[in-house]
Amino acid sequence: MSVEPMSIEGVHLIAGESVSGEGTLLGRNPDSGDWLDPHFAEATSADIDLAVAAAQKVHQSRAAGEPGDRARLLEAAAARIDEIGAAITERGVKETGLPEGRFEAERGRTCNQMRLFASVLRDGIFREPIIETALPDRAPVPRPDLRRRMRALGPVAVFGASNFPLAFGIAGGDTASAWAAGCPVVAKGHPAHPGVCELIGRALQEAVRDSGLPDGMFSLLQGESHSVGQQLVMHPGISAVAFTGSRSGGMSLWKMATEREVPVPVFAEMGSLNPVFVLPDAMAKRCDQIATAIAASVRLGVGQFCTCPGLVVTVSDANSDEFRGLLSEALCSDPAGTMLNQGIHGGYAKMLEKLESRDGVQLVRRGPVTEGFCDAGAALFSVAGSRFIADPELQAEVFGPTTLLVECSNTDEMVEVAGCLEGQLTATVQATADELQQL
Repeated sequence: MSVEPMSIEGVHLIAGESVSGEGTLLGRNPDSGDWLDPHFAEATSADIDLAVAAAQKVHQSRAAGEPGDRARLLEAAAARIDEIGAAITERGVKETGLPEGRFEAERGRTCNQMRLFASVLRDGIFREPIIETALPDRAPVPRPDLRRRMRALGPVAVFGASNFPLAFGIAGGDTASAWAAGCPVVAKGHPAHPGVCELIGRALQEAVRDSGLPDGMFSLLQGESHSVGQQLVMHPGISAVAFTGSRSGGMSLWKMATEREVPVPVFAEMGSLNPVFVLPDAMAKRCDQIATAIAASVRLGVGQFCTCPGLVVTVSDANSDEFRGLLSEALCSDPAGTMLNQGIHGGYAKMLEKLESRDGVQLVRRGPVTEGFCDAGAALFSVAGSRFIADPELQAEVFGPTTLLVECSNTDEMVEVAGCLEGQLTATVQATADELQQL
């Protein structure tokens, strides 16, 4: 497989072709605020129609290939992404502020996902075949011959995440699983890292050609307006939507998808508070260790991991003041970090203001804030357990290096706090062996 150096042109990649348009979108360096060339075209209604029509043609003609063909497609995609890894990292560091090592690790995860799905395809288990042969003599009525197998749903609209440009981006698990199932993909590039999206999109486009499958298996549409995503979700040729991002964004797409003339499923990973419950004996015995570990997790990636613990639930007792002090010191002493983009940075500032304005919420401490373009300091807030239970607004995720300390009067109130939470990606209980036995 020969690989030529890839340039970033600011185009859409539609069914094997580069499609230019009016350039309105620029990448931006979150460290310096510098704009990054080139301008990227905003997808038009005609671009969306063209991409979806090509995907529909593949689906309707059952041209996505046999499982072995799709396995080769996934393996080719992994190989192509690996081969341009240096270019992805170079552009990605400029567009996101993430370190080089993060891109190296993410690329490994992304390519391994692709190869994992390829191995599942070759195993064939995913089809879940059921064959129930006819029983013409069965009483009181005969049973007909019944057969079932999983089939491709149709074109999937994939929306990649801002905080994981590769592993949860346009070549992430959503695209890998859609391709494995035989579904063509129309991806919406993230406006915070359009250059990375084009580089990865070209790798996927080349992988389709390498595997001999139809060009309509993949298209990439760029743009920063909500209209592009809305039109894509509402397009009658789209059969499913995959999204990773904020709760508000995911719910907006879900609402549109359910209000279509023919509703379609939305597979969404949205915001999460990832609560940590610290029981009294554990706090008494491991106060410093627990506080340090929680602070490190909150600060990881400047609080922009989907598993960031945005809620710490404790019982007010003789150790509470010490724990609060240790947590605030560990969380808020280090310098500010750079957030992914201006939109996320602005959203973080607004959520801090909103949280501080809620009745009963106290700002315990804020970390140092510098003048960097997208720099954000950590913060610790506290609230009584009864107040948290009474105010559903306090369950809103703050995407960034902040956590809310919920101080309950007893363990029964901790259980009430847990009961009022929505579903979460993760939840942690810090407890001694005896406490776990009593749960």
